[in-house]
Amino acid sequence: MLLLFIPIGITVHLAEKIGKILDNDVPLNAVLIYLFDFTIYFAHLLFPLFLFLSVIWFTSKLANNTEIVAFLSSGVSFSRFLRPYMIGATIVAILSIILGLFMAPKASKGFNDFSYKYLKKGRSAVDNTNVFRQINDNDIIYVSRFDVKNNSGDNFTLEHFEDNELKYKITASKIRFIEEDTLYRLTNYVKRDIGKNEDVLEIARKKDTIFSFDVDDLIPVIYAAETKMYGELKEFIAKEESRGSSNVGRFKLVLYRKWSLPASVFILTIIALAVSAKKRRGGMGINLALGICIAMVFVFFDKIFGVMAEQSDFSPLIAVWFPNILFGVLAIYLLYNAKR
Repeated sequence: MLLLFIPIGITVHLAEKIGKILDNDVPLNAVLIYLFDFTIYFAHLLFPLFLFLSVIWFTSKLANNTEIVAFLSSGVSFSRFLRPYMIGATIVAILSIILGLFMAPKASKGFNDFSYKYLKKGRSAVDNTNVFRQINDNDIIYVSRFDVKNNSGDNFTLEHFEDNELKYKITASKIRFIEEDTLYRLTNYVKRDIGKNEDVLEIARKKDTIFSFDVDDLIPVIYAAETKMYGELKEFIAKEESRGSSNVGRFKLVLYRKWSLPASVFILTIIALAVSAKKRRGGMGINLALGICIAMVFVFFDKIFGVMAEQSDFSPLIAVWFPNILFGVLAIYLLYNAKR
C-alpha cells in the first residue's frame, strides 16, 4: 500500500510545488534529498492508516472467497485466526518505533528546512514576537520582536532575581547578537540595580556584553521537537518548561506520539479485521468504504485534540491517547461481535 501511494503523493506534491522550486533555482540534488525526506516524513504519519486499509483489503478478499468460513468451520477458533494478524501488527509496530525514534526526526528536519527555505519564503519558522522566556533559575528576558536573519531584537528586557527579589533590571531599545565575537550589543542600554534605600542607574548609548543564552535558546524553530531523537527531545522539553515556553504543549505532543502511534497499529488492525471478516453483499467496496470512514474519524479526533493541546492548557497526554482509548473500546466491541 505504501509503495502504491507514496509515488502518487510525490507526484502530486511535486506538481504543486514545481513552480516555486523552479523560481528559486533549487539544485537537483537538494530536490531529490527533499523528496526522500518527504517520503519518510509522510510514510511515518500515515503508517497506521495504510496498515488499516491493507488489513481490510486482505481480509475482505478472504471473506469474499469464503475462506474465513472454512477456517472457523474446521475448528479453528477466532482467537487463533487473529494470531497472525497480531504477529504482523507487532512487526509493523516495531518498524513504526524505529521509524519514529531514529529516521523520522532526521527526515523532518530536512523536509521542514527545505520547505521554509524555498517553499514558504516570507513565513517565519520561529515564533519571534513577544518572546518571554526564563533562561535560567534567576533570569527572565523579554523581546517584543526578534529578526532571525539579522540576529537582532527590539525592546529587550532582562530581569535578575535572587530569592524571589528583583536585584537588577536591564533594558535596551535594541539587542543584536555579534556572531564573530559571540557577544550581544545593546543600544540605549539602561541597567537599574535595586538597592535597599535607592537604586543605582548605569546608562550607555551602546554596550557590548555576554549573556548565558544564545539565539537558538531564545527562539527555537517551531518544528524543533520533530527533529530531535527521543532522549534529546525529553531534555529539550524539560529545558523549555523551565523557561516558560508557550510551545511546550506542541513539543509534548511530538514526544507522546512516538509511543501512541505504534499502539494505534494494534487497535486499527483489530478494527479492520472485525469490520472486514464478514462477507457482505457489496463485497470489498463496502468494507473499504466503511474502513475509510472509520479512518477519517480517527484522523479527525487526532487532529482536533492535537490542536486543543497546542492552543490551550488541554493535557497533551490526553490529547494523544484519547483517540486510541476511544477506538480501543470500539475495537473490543467489534471483536466481540465478530467472534459471535
